[in-house]
Amino acid sequence: MGRHDPQKDLFSYQIDLDKRVRRDHPLRRITEQVDFGFVREEVQRFYGRNGHESIDPEIILKMIFLLFYDDVASERELMKIIAERLDYMWFLGYGLDDEIPDHSVLSKARKRWGKEVFEGFFVRTVVQCVQAGLVDGHKIHVDSSLIDANASKDSVLKGSPELIAALKQAYQAQEMKLEDVSTSPYYQPVNDSLMSKTDPDAAMVRKSGDRARPRYHHHRVVDDAEGVITAVESTPGSIAENKKLMDMVQQHESNTHSTVKTVVADHKYGTVENYVAGQQAGWQTHMGDLLAKQNHAQKQTGIFPESAFTYRREDNTYLCPAGQVMKARRLHWFKRTWEYHLPKEVCAGCALRTQCTRSRTDRTIHRHEQQDLLDRARQQAHSPEARKDRQRRQIVIEQSFADAANNHGFKRSRWRRLWRQQIQDYLIAAIQNIRILLSRAGKDASAEAGALKTLTVEAVLMVFSLLQTFTRNLSRHLARTAAITLH
Repeated sequence: MGRHDPQKDLFSYQIDLDKRVRRDHPLRRITEQVDFGFVREEVQRFYGRNGHESIDPEIILKMIFLLFYDDVASERELMKIIAERLDYMWFLGYGLDDEIPDHSVLSKARKRWGKEVFEGFFVRTVVQCVQAGLVDGHKIHVDSSLIDANASKDSVLKGSPELIAALKQAYQAQEMKLEDVSTSPYYQPVNDSLMSKTDPDAAMVRKSGDRARPRYHHHRVVDDAEGVITAVESTPGSIAENKKLMDMVQQHESNTHSTVKTVVADHKYGTVENYVAGQQAGWQTHMGDLLAKQNHAQKQTGIFPESAFTYRREDNTYLCPAGQVMKARRLHWFKRTWEYHLPKEVCAGCALRTQCTRSRTDRTIHRHEQQDLLDRARQQAHSPEARKDRQRRQIVIEQSFADAANNHGFKRSRWRRLWRQQIQDYLIAAIQNIRILLSRAGKDASAEAGALKTLTVEAVLMVFSLLQTFTRNLSRHLARTAAITLH
């Protein structure tokens, strides 16, 4: 029985980290597949010619990569464990005696580089997946998820919209007033009167079963073929997911250089604006129908849904369930819909009034000016192919979100302010794409090894068959020669 003497070596000249890291280690495969050296050219403009020499930008990017790849608790913790992990030191190119930099190097680099460098890193992973044949590009799944900001509910201030606007300007908060084509211009958003002192970019959002708190919204596009993330965007939590659909599709097409043919999403994206825009772009709109849910709610309350009213194209009128003719009254410029109605006295004396409306005046019907495109989009949304795609969506994109949350700290912001949240989302999406790339490369290698093994077995069998044939022919030849000799 042996006994190990734990005496500290005086010298360590014979230690080779390359031999200490196993050949099938994931970081080895990442080093082989991913080029981190591009960052030097990207950030060269941020560095001068005089002063102290900085840490190699490639090492900095690799450190931030490790922070999310293994979901390390903090940058301070990362710097502590780098010296304890031989695989980390090998991945970074450090030796045992190299000095580990201070954690502030990472935060200074993020501030100096900005989000564009990390966006470029994400786009490079998308391009690499496209080149590896992992992206189809024509069918995509779109969804979003709320991210808890690095700010507590106690940090929220409440005041008049004018006061909050002045405070946001003082904090230099991101201005995210997007064009909203479905909300009245006279509606005052709740977040105009609320602001977090800790993170003024985050918006107060309520999630199902939870109280309102500062949150961000992460928007994501996942390709149908292998689950590669092709587009991401981060916004304050108050920005609804359906408002970013067109931007996400355009980003997908730009990153993959492919044209979208089918868009799959849940009913939150199935708005009138998205349906019409999708048909104009030539998509198959396999998105859930928001109006169908509203009509279902109306049926439950005993009110006739809009589908109970029949449109007559020949005279541009509607026929109500009571048989009365509803004529067009005006065009709503904001919603781009025509309003159809009946005179008040006709509705007041109708026997079906209690089943038709709860209004004190009359029931109105709205028809979009692009109703034909809208009807075609809804027909596609209710097709068997669309229902099948939405069932697959629950596997493809929900699995992508679950993987990000379980393995890479996706559901809570590490840092504060919107541009830092965007860096976090780019990094997590890039890491997930790299893992997909490595897993597919492993499958391809296994398939090649299996094919080679099959080929080897087939070659042996062929040689064995040839030997049998040769032996048989040789035996016949010898027997014939012996017979001739005896004769």
